[in-house]
Amino acid sequence: MSALKFTLLKTATLLIVLCSCINAFAIGGAGPLDKNKLSGSKNERPAFMDDIGIDEHLGAQLDLDLPFTDEDGEGVKLGKYFGEKPVFLMLIYYKCPTLCNTHLNTLMQTFQELKLKIGKDYEFVAVSIDPAESSKVAQMKKKAYLTEYGDDTGEGWHFLTGSQKSIDQITKTIGFRYAWNAEEKEWAHAAAAYVATPEGKLSYYHFGLNIQPKVLRLSLVEASSGKIGTVIDKVLLFCLQYDPKKKTYAFYAYNLMRVGAILIVVLLLIFFFTVWLKSKRRKQK
Repeated sequence: MSALKFTLLKTATLLIVLCSCINAFAIGGAGPLDKNKLSGSKNERPAFMDDIGIDEHLGAQLDLDLPFTDEDGEGVKLGKYFGEKPVFLMLIYYKCPTLCNTHLNTLMQTFQELKLKIGKDYEFVAVSIDPAESSKVAQMKKKAYLTEYGDDTGEGWHFLTGSQKSIDQITKTIGFRYAWNAEEKEWAHAAAAYVATPEGKLSYYHFGLNIQPKVLRLSLVEASSGKIGTVIDKVLLFCLQYDPKKKTYAFYAYNLMRVGAILIVVLLLIFFFTVWLKSKRRKQK
């Protein structure tokens, strides 16, 4: 056996022994895996995590009579913000140390890139899931994000607080499941935002922190039944359809073919009209 082969064999043997030692140390000693020892591991999934998630309830009707308190401390009904424009809705809590702030900060970038404007084209409504939060906290949050967005009027921006009963009702309708993390002393929840029609029906779920401006635009145009947006937006919505698997819009082949057929007919009509016009001019000469 050559010196090189002997060296490689020795190195491989040492690696195998080292891995075995690391594995034995990781499970608390040599021998078969002890599930009882691992069940008490700090890496164990907390029980409350099973209660967290978001179930899509597309088409569900929000209770517009639910009572809340606005950022000025005035009692309002949820329906105050519906009736004319689509509504961009969020379920968060204002003292959230991590996820909610990150979500809002990311959304501010999307809102600034979006040509549709809050207050003019749609309403922004945030509802706190923490019944202990006051309107003063909501007011501070509103001022902070109005500054970030660059809006001096505050029209269309609404930060609400409410009772546990009202919170339970709106979270149940939306399918928003959350839980209290006693160890960290904070609410555990997923990140999502929702678009509702002027009548209060849920029409789109935006999952995750980042929302593409084009997707947000289409969801708002669709929720408004074409009352906002451009002709191009309406054509795109005709060719696109919500894909529940991808959680976004995808091309709808049938409508795409219909648009293609219409374009072909239009082009043929233009072609034949041009030929007929040239032929007529020649005859006149």
